[in-house]
Amino acid sequence: MEMITFNELGLRNEILRAIDDLGFEEPTPIQKAAIPDMLEGRDIVGQAQTGTGKTAAFGMPILQALDLNTRNPQALIMTPTRELAMQVADEIRKFAKHMHGVKTLAIYGGQPIERQIKALKSGVQIVVGTPGRLLDHIRRKTIKLQDIQIVVLDEADQMLDMGFLEDIESILNETPEGRQTVLFSATMPREIEDLAKNYQKKPKKIKVVHQELTVPLIEQYYFEVKEKDKLEVLSRILDMEKSGLSVIFCRTKKGVDELVESLQSRGYFVEGIHGDLKQSQRDRVMKKFREGTIEVLIATDVAARGIDVDNVNLVINYDIPEDIEYYVHRIGRTGRAGKTGVSYTFVTGRQISLLKTIERFTKTKIRRKPIPSLNDIAERQRETFSNRIIKTIQEGHLTAYTGMVEKLTEEYSSIDVAAALAKLLMERDKISLTGNNEDPLEDTGASEAGMARLFMNVGKRDRVRAGDILGAIANEAGLPGNRVGTIDIFDKYTFVEVPVEEAERVIKRMNKMRIRGKKINAEPANGR
Repeated sequence: MEMITFNELGLRNEILRAIDDLGFEEPTPIQKAAIPDMLEGRDIVGQAQTGTGKTAAFGMPILQALDLNTRNPQALIMTPTRELAMQVADEIRKFAKHMHGVKTLAIYGGQPIERQIKALKSGVQIVVGTPGRLLDHIRRKTIKLQDIQIVVLDEADQMLDMGFLEDIESILNETPEGRQTVLFSATMPREIEDLAKNYQKKPKKIKVVHQELTVPLIEQYYFEVKEKDKLEVLSRILDMEKSGLSVIFCRTKKGVDELVESLQSRGYFVEGIHGDLKQSQRDRVMKKFREGTIEVLIATDVAARGIDVDNVNLVINYDIPEDIEYYVHRIGRTGRAGKTGVSYTFVTGRQISLLKTIERFTKTKIRRKPIPSLNDIAERQRETFSNRIIKTIQEGHLTAYTGMVEKLTEEYSSIDVAAALAKLLMERDKISLTGNNEDPLEDTGASEAGMARLFMNVGKRDRVRAGDILGAIANEAGLPGNRVGTIDIFDKYTFVEVPVEEAERVIKRMNKMRIRGKKINAEPANGR
């Protein structure tokens, strides 16, 4: 689809200002296809998965159509879950930032109905809710439907799978006949087609379905992080992955600018590119990136189309992309020219479901990775320092320095001389010898639900492989391999996940054995 801007979609200035504040550059395919038809008042059947930007595709036209002088509900949005209802309401509020007087309310089960009734009485124009609770309000006559202009069924197939068909039909029958009805669904079973036939008027069918895409040469991982910890986690990853060029992706222009400023203030050599920069500015930044003057580039999806660099080792999705296909385009910036590459994606809260959708369409497994601890970083720095010493010895050309060292070794042992030199250099480069046991992010490496994370004192330096750990647990603790979760092996230690109810027994059995000749010390990871 050709390049279309938000300005060309016919949206009101207040909405465009909010889009600009958020920093979005270009509409997604579903937004380009659906917004013009919705603005014309047409009924729509949209086939689109999660991760296509469909909330904005119906949310912006709803805001455009509101009569701000009317305090009764004018738009009704049905969602299958409370989480989605809250998410949709939050996103619409962001787009309504400059539209004074717009009230959006999410209503769902599990929340006191009295609080919802009070909010409805105070005046709400947009109601987002689950079918069961919406129908409850309709029957209580606490929600007025006479002014409803637009009804949206979001993720309609999921609502039908959850048994909401009768509730949906009851709600639709209570709304005015002249309403605009918009239906979004990832699949189109017969029940969806029947809904469209019975409750819509000559709907426009829009289909934005992602092709299955493959990314064979790229190792893909994700970090589960809290929003407030993302900057700290990113800093740690950059400290761990210091070799080669990296590209970090943000969803918005504003996000790029803020991240560039934050990382620069922490001493990283980074620059950013996005659609607001002049071509000459982008060219200047890309020249520095290609030459290695800066090793980290921060970009939006639109600006990234101009990134054509073969030796990018790492791609980091600081923000998970709004459109699934953007994910493939992003990580495709690494693993080029026949080389392998690595991608990391930051996932917060409910975004796990979007990650699973990405996995399905890329036909690949995105594995969870533990957040690097301060001790991990200190160990990597020491390892890098040791490698620098070994490389210097192997390169030779040390004659000019041996005389000085020989003179020192007349009075002190060679070990003490070397240790003193290492101390001077490590203190100069601020390399920690012992790490830091007080890690503010220690809790963010939580195990999956129902799994306990265990620490073991063996790692890569002991020539231990995942198969050794898996075999030991299966043979000694009697736990089948398919019940063992993620195994993360580091240089000196390993983390492994087992079912919570089996953790104590696994620890007891493992502490009585050896792996590759080394006596095992196993304990709960959160105790470290």
